[in-house]
Amino acid sequence: MIDTTPTTHAAATTRTSTSAMDYLHLLRPTQWVKNVVVFAGPAAAKQLFYVDGLWRSVAAFVSFCLAASAVYAINDTMDRRADARHPTKRLRPVARGAIQPVTALMIACGLIAISLGLAGWLLGRGVVMIVGAYFVLTLAYSLGLKHRILLDVIIIATGFVLRAWAGSQAVGVATSEWLVACMFTLCLFLGFGKRRCEVTMLGSDEEALGHRPTLVRYTPDLLNHLITVSAGIAVITFLLYTMDKGPSPFDKHLMFYTLPIVFYGVFRYAMITELGIFAGPTEIILKDAGLRLSILLWAAVALGIVYVEDVLRAVGLRP
Repeated sequence: MIDTTPTTHAAATTRTSTSAMDYLHLLRPTQWVKNVVVFAGPAAAKQLFYVDGLWRSVAAFVSFCLAASAVYAINDTMDRRADARHPTKRLRPVARGAIQPVTALMIACGLIAISLGLAGWLLGRGVVMIVGAYFVLTLAYSLGLKHRILLDVIIIATGFVLRAWAGSQAVGVATSEWLVACMFTLCLFLGFGKRRCEVTMLGSDEEALGHRPTLVRYTPDLLNHLITVSAGIAVITFLLYTMDKGPSPFDKHLMFYTLPIVFYGVFRYAMITELGIFAGPTEIILKDAGLRLSILLWAAVALGIVYVEDVLRAVGLRP
């Protein structure tokens, strides 16, 4: 059962009047960047240059943004006391008393209803089921599975796979096994990196125990090992994908030549997690220019590889 009693007296006494920005912060729009994963399947299937494929992909993206914000609102309600002891999460509107728990839960109910309704209206039953599965999985994570070491990161990675699956389902293409493998292993790497950021930022076991007991068991040595293993598997999976001889709508062997960008991004992210100045991958991507540039460069090159033939035909340079 979710505790909806008011926040602590200390938080309440420092609370000012609730502003529109507080409600916006509750939705965590900066986290919506994670949902661009829904475009991976449509992009690889060469559907983004078609109006129907593009708007259906955007609709799937919006549905996941609303569902994710619903989970964030529930999570912030449950974790408000632990968040109040965290160096950065204490600024969240529920943790500092700007938005009351009951209000946050009402907003969450509205968001998930709109998310499922939008998916059902525009994208069909298949996407509704995937969005619903994502909501249930992430809600279970917030309700307790986030306290299970290793399983917590596996659930996060599975959530990204569901995003990619929904994007493919939205445009009516099969979900590539390679897409699932690459997405899952990469997100394991990012998830363990997030735990490394949290452990470094909190510093002592006492602070980690007060914020999230699981972090005490995620020792720096263990996390370094998990980050190394998951990074290696992710890169090898991508490398095997580029060498696969199976049918593809584009020359995926050319993706092999993006490996230097992939290595730079992976290595830079691993390096930054050691600093303890960022809360996780989203903040790192938004604030670190080097990592952001490597992601944008890889995306531009990858899209060029996928769509080069279509562009050349469009301008009359290919029959």
